[in-house]
Amino acid sequence: MNRKVTSSHNLPRRNTLLKKLRVLRKIKILLSVILSIWLVFTTITLVSASSKPVDTFFVLGGSIRREMYVAKLTKQYPQVRVLISGGSPDGCIWLIFQRELAAMANVWLEKCASSTFSNFYYSIPILGRWHVHKVMLITSPTHLPRAKWLAQILLGAHGIWVQTEVVQEQGIPGNREYWAKTGLDLTRSLLWAGLSQFIQPQCSYVTKLTDVDIKAWQDRSFKCERQGNLEWGR
Repeated sequence: MNRKVTSSHNLPRRNTLLKKLRVLRKIKILLSVILSIWLVFTTITLVSASSKPVDTFFVLGGSIRREMYVAKLTKQYPQVRVLISGGSPDGCIWLIFQRELAAMANVWLEKCASSTFSNFYYSIPILGRWHVHKVMLITSPTHLPRAKWLAQILLGAHGIWVQTEVVQEQGIPGNREYWAKTGLDLTRSLLWAGLSQFIQPQCSYVTKLTDVDIKAWQDRSFKCERQGNLEWGR
């Protein structure tokens, strides 16, 4: 008799628990449907973007040779935008483009990034505002495969196709790749690929290359990497 009473008292609790489980199940199904639709849409966007011409040269800072390379590219394709993330001092980049007689009007410098992950963290909103479909990611062999994987995850999540261009370095590279660092960056990139759909961090230090005051930089006695062979900055 006591068991029956106890069972009848627990019945409302069980019903409440079952209702909560049904709600959670519906939410899970809804999220799965939304995720599936997003994945299909993103895949279609990427396939379409892959056949389009490159509309932005995206340079990851870390070696002046990457900026030297993109200056030569810009000379050939002055209509293509250039975004240099966390690169050399502004004065050095200005001198590189001046030496190559390359157009500066479509070159932008983003100075908030201090790591490979933050290159993408701050650049995604900029590329989004430019309505970019396909980028040429310019980096170096010592930056691979981490930089390429991060680009494919983070830019791919925004429907941007990535074409990688590898620039050879000279001398001893300034950075070394470790699998622990690669694993950490891949993990947070997978998380940020979703969060960046809603969160758009803004960098306060984005400068157009034509706005760089080279005379002011000259007064600072700035220095550039030796392999840049820029006499003014040395």
